[in-house]
Order: sequence, then C-alpha cells, then structure tokens
Amino acid sequence: MCQSRLSMLQNMPIFGGIREDILEFILKTAEMITISAGEYFFHEHDAGNSLFVLEQGRAAVTKLWKNREYVLTELHDGDCFGEMALIDLGPRTASVVALNVCTAIKLSCGTIFGIYKKDIEQFTMIQMNMGREVSRRLRKMDEQSFQARVEANEFPLRPL
Repeated sequence: MCQSRLSMLQNMPIFGGIREDILEFILKTAEMITISAGEYFFHEHDAGNSLFVLEQGRAAVTKLWKNREYVLTELHDGDCFGEMALIDLGPRTASVVALNVCTAIKLSCGTIFGIYKKDIEQFTMIQMNMGREVSRRLRKMDEQSFQARVEANEFPLRPL
C-alpha cells in the first residue's frame, strides 16, 4: 500500500476520523487515473457516479454561460471534487479540466457502497464528512454572492 496516498487521505476533511483499514480498502478498490492537460475529468451536466481526489497536478472547475467557460476555482494536490453527485445523485453542476498532467484517485459509487457493506459506521462518517464539505463550500459561495450583491447596491441598507 502506498503510504503517501494513505497519508493524503488521512489529512482530507472527507476522510477525517476514518480508520486506516477502511482507507486501505478505498485505495485497493479505487481507480488510479491520469488526465492530460486540457482533458476533462467530467463535464457539466454529466451523470455523476464518482468523486476524485487530486493526487498531483492542477485542475480548474468551470461553468458554461452563454457559450463562454468561466473558471470558478482552481484545484491542487490533495483537493477532492465530485462528491456532490454521490450525495444527491444529480448531474454534475460544473466541469473539471486538467491544467497540467494530473493523477487522481477515482472513487466510484461501488467503492462507497463497498464501505457501506463493510462497516456502516465508517460509511456514515464519510457521508457526514462529504455533507460538511459541501456545506462549507456552499457557505463560502453564499458569502461571496452576498458581498458581490452588496457591492452592486442590490440591497437597501436598513438603519440600525
């Protein structure tokens, strides 16, 4: 088992509190992938059935609007993405494109279901951790949206 991959997972919020045997199971059943610069991990509106842990490289999260692609954020070593599709089973809400050669760990629904069969408590903890991560991102985007709208004078100021 690659100790650096195990250590990386141990330091990620979605795997916080997960036992080493479960992390080893994840690494044994997950797919290790390489994506070339300019290739997409997935596109906006694709069906989602996996999450990714970016082991090495840089990638951009993008959205299309009026035939233009906008960069929402950049991902780096150790970042995870795609977990929202495993929570709500909905289509991808954005695209992720490699900015340089990327290596990643791809965890499928099957891997996550394997954890469910192996240890329901560890499965539940991962699900809760994914929910927390999505919630953290939502809070950040909510604050950014609010600040942009305030700066655009979209809200009336209420006297205190």
